[in-house]
Amino acid sequence: MRHLSLLAACALSAFVAAPALAQQGNSMTANAPAEAKALTFERVFASPGLNGPAPRAVKLSPDGRYLTLLKNRADDRERYDLWGFDRQTSEWKMLVDSLKLSSGRQLSEAEKMQRERQRIGDLKGIVAYEWAADGKSVLVPVDGELFLAGLDGSVRKVEGTKGGELTPKLGPKGEHIAYVRDRRLWAGPVTGTAQAITPKETNSDVHWGEAEFVAQEEMNRFNGFWWSPDEKRIAVERFDESMVGVVTRTAIGAEDTRTYQQRYPAAGTPNAEVSLWVMGPDGSNRVQVDLGADKDIYLARVDWAPDGKTLYVQRMNREQTVLDMLKVDPATGKASVLFTEKAADKHWIDLSDSYRFLSDGSLIWWSQRDGFGHLYRLKGGKWSQLTKGDWVVTGLVGVDEKGGKLYLTGTKDDVLANQVYAMDLNAPGKLTRITEPGWVNNASMDKSGQTLMITRASDAQPAQSFIADTSGKRLAWIEENKVAGAHPYAPYLASHRPAQFGTIPAKDGTPLHYMMITPPLEAGKKYPVFTYHYGGPTSQVVAKGFQGALAQAIVDKGYIYFAIDNRGSDNRGVKFASALHHAMGSVEVEDQLAGAMWLKQQPFVDADKISTFGWSYGGYMSIKMLEANPGAYAAGIAVAPVTKWELYDTTYTERYLGDPGKLPQVYEKSNALADTGKISDPLLIIHGMADDNVVFENASAIIAKMQGEAVPFEMMLYPGYTHRISGPKVSQHLYETIFRFLDRNGAGSGK
Repeated sequence: MRHLSLLAACALSAFVAAPALAQQGNSMTANAPAEAKALTFERVFASPGLNGPAPRAVKLSPDGRYLTLLKNRADDRERYDLWGFDRQTSEWKMLVDSLKLSSGRQLSEAEKMQRERQRIGDLKGIVAYEWAADGKSVLVPVDGELFLAGLDGSVRKVEGTKGGELTPKLGPKGEHIAYVRDRRLWAGPVTGTAQAITPKETNSDVHWGEAEFVAQEEMNRFNGFWWSPDEKRIAVERFDESMVGVVTRTAIGAEDTRTYQQRYPAAGTPNAEVSLWVMGPDGSNRVQVDLGADKDIYLARVDWAPDGKTLYVQRMNREQTVLDMLKVDPATGKASVLFTEKAADKHWIDLSDSYRFLSDGSLIWWSQRDGFGHLYRLKGGKWSQLTKGDWVVTGLVGVDEKGGKLYLTGTKDDVLANQVYAMDLNAPGKLTRITEPGWVNNASMDKSGQTLMITRASDAQPAQSFIADTSGKRLAWIEENKVAGAHPYAPYLASHRPAQFGTIPAKDGTPLHYMMITPPLEAGKKYPVFTYHYGGPTSQVVAKGFQGALAQAIVDKGYIYFAIDNRGSDNRGVKFASALHHAMGSVEVEDQLAGAMWLKQQPFVDADKISTFGWSYGGYMSIKMLEANPGAYAAGIAVAPVTKWELYDTTYTERYLGDPGKLPQVYEKSNALADTGKISDPLLIIHGMADDNVVFENASAIIAKMQGEAVPFEMMLYPGYTHRISGPKVSQHLYETIFRFLDRNGAGSGK
């Protein structure tokens, strides 16, 4: 259950418009319209997106000359094309027109589900691409077909492909290509035809080269094969899910109903059995990696050493409290434990991609071993801590090995405003901030650690992105996204309301960060409040970036928009997160109530009109909040809620609640079904009827329970929609439904 923000859950509303590396100032207040214009939900979800240009998948070519990105069409915010910028000529051009290559082919169920796991299920055209090592062409999938697009404008279909190939990858040297088709891994020369290099299994539940369901959904690992740097070997995952329970997923659509026998590992039930193999690019010399005697483990990460002589495998136990870094001989599959990472008491292992194997044999590694997420270095068998303090490193951005520099993102200056920092590897105690305060920053970097690609946002400025040198100096805009002139948000700038931030003490005194946006306050007038929460582990809702057009539209309707990060939220350290260990549905509910009680004390708040809204884990929270505190909220909205944790997957649920077979009392207390009879406030339940993540049984279970108890509630179901429930018109319908519900039940503004 990776976190979906309010905007991401409803619309994925940050979309790309025309990129431009114009050298302009970054002030976004110039030329602002004098007359305020209120936002409507119809406009929030229409094209072009109000967040303006926000490039996806920004990359530099291997030689650094070209910058490429995906941008959507002005008239179709869901269709993406590939664009490139020549840094020598300062010219943009469309490299691949997705419409010209589109066959109109319907994606297979496997492709659709993989996109759902990646949270890009509603996108069309080109959703991913990969540079060839020589920098002369790009591998582009379109409608399940694979193409190699040259910078000279040539486009050719990859030989031997039939459509429906999954996770295509070029080898690091650009000589080979590999992809998954029909549950087997295929590989071959880029200029030739690929062959199946893994066995044909008679058991249809055995897959080669794919990541199993929980790896994609809960471990942020979407790949199931890994090329060695010299392309002489390839590591391949094999998983057998025949022991995994079957869920009959009924995808109820508008015109038909389809059923899928989906292997879904519910909490407390068997996972897929995973193994790892190493072989030549033609399938020869296949050896199995020794992952240990215990088969009930997670294959978390797989990496090759820079010289290709060693394979590193991260193996995590089922309880997710111990992670072993295995050092594997790829010729024999023999493995030894390089080191072991153990979770703190009443905590868990948070998997990370913030690590890097360096050419000198050392390792940069992210760990929470001192209570906060920090970077360490393992060199010559000895550990040294590179960063420390009561703050969190949120990402390892890049390493300049020749220059001895490391770049990272973190919360050292402000937990609500991520910054980019530089550090000398030979003097690790000192960090140099290279981004501006007052902005929320994220960054990526080229492999050599020479060029930064920084994305930043502030309260009134949607995401901007630019290329920078290693000091943070902007070299050129990728997308300035200035809110002026023809920018889609410019007509609404005069009515934009700034977010306010502060802290509220939890019951135990822990400071909880909140964010609030109010309409222009009139003396003596009291306003209804729309509170948004997620509340689950590994999430942070409150940050000082752009809060989004949807929040502004809610404020334009006369509401105060409010959010608070409860205990258990991300980026506050192990102790803060551990509050949810074996206790979901408890302290986070208590902390949200602290926010509501604080609101009731404000002279401008209508204490009888505080509603609460949440999606996914947040939907679960809405139900628990109404159950725990009758009368505290005027109404609650629960979208795609988990209602019974035994229905959710192993990896996420057991990480925080443990094994239901061993801890039934924990599950009984955490579930949302037992106390539905206590709900006395208006409740609206919303669910997509084809949801494969929080399966629809979660909704039907609480619907049946409340009907059987004669507890009144309302519901809105969306045929054919998955966990996202998004689209220009359906998103408008969803939010108009919510606010009609609030008005109808005396919790609204009436606008």
